Amino acid sequence: MTKPHTSKVHLSSRHAIELLGQMILIRRFEETCAELYGAEKIRGFLHLYIGEEANAVGVMQALTPDDAVVATYREHGHALARGLPVREVMAEMYGKASGSSRGRGGSMHIFDVNRRFYGGNAIVGGALPLAVGLALADKMQGRNRVTCCIFGEGAAAEGEFHESLNLAALWKLPVLFVCENNRYAMGTAIERSESVIDMCVHAQSYGIPAEAVDGMDVVAVEVAARRMAEEVRAGGGPRFLEDKTYRFRAHSMFDPELYRSKAEVEEWKKRDPIPRFARWLQDAGLLHEADVAVVEKDVARVIEEAVAFAEAAPWEPVEDLLRDVYTPRTDTAVRR
Repeated sequence: MTKPHTSKVHLSSRHAIELLGQMILIRRFEETCAELYGAEKIRGFLHLYIGEEANAVGVMQALTPDDAVVATYREHGHALARGLPVREVMAEMYGKASGSSRGRGGSMHIFDVNRRFYGGNAIVGGALPLAVGLALADKMQGRNRVTCCIFGEGAAAEGEFHESLNLAALWKLPVLFVCENNRYAMGTAIERSESVIDMCVHAQSYGIPAEAVDGMDVVAVEVAARRMAEEVRAGGGPRFLEDKTYRFRAHSMFDPELYRSKAEVEEWKKRDPIPRFARWLQDAGLLHEADVAVVEKDVARVIEEAVAFAEAAPWEPVEDLLRDVYTPRTDTAVRR
């Protein structure tokens, strides 16, 4: 097993347990959501982050509360790692009014302006131009912020991917582009959809410094993200980080998953970022087996409380359903 990279990051016992705890929290949250979906408590689309936890947790270590995050529709892990309250995210999954988006967003549109978490975006590649706009606003107003834009490798097939990277490089905008390359987008192997499968080459073609890391190694992700965020914050312009990762579950709960073999999935599970990190920490003397049990117990309590909160949370009143709905004013428009 390759040990996590520890250069330029202070991997104290406390920090190590925090990283492990966040990954376990995301994993247990997602597993609970899968169970609740089967029980029809959560409806609609559901895209699980199981297997990719090291990416969200590692990247968020590099950001300050004043930085912005724009994510994909597989964003539960990003939201939790960003610090959104677990119970509010769970209530949003239920579609309850106490959710982070007041129940109007659901799984794919988690949002929290106070924590500068700007979605959850259901459109593939949709986060990219939003991130460029946020970064442009910061640069024009002289704010020393980083906008972190997270997307999957499937977005590289979209026009806004190239347009956004071009503008970010042209205007030297403070954007940290993070590509979570899980190799299959929705259900097509990257080799079948891209003539150039090296995501870093795409970024470099626009003059953006790029680097690929093992997305199953939380410390490797943190080290690279911290360095790149510092370079962006120092005025160096955009940076591109490719996290080579893998989702253990299907694209969504509706996906029959016919595009890859079970043997391949099982092989990748041998690189599961959670037990891999826990084993290394124990070998390094930074963690004891009892510590993992304590973390699991604490996470179980948090998840249980979040589910209870979501169950008890109110639905949005029917009379509020048109609240914040914009109707263009025309001769026939009804003003509400």
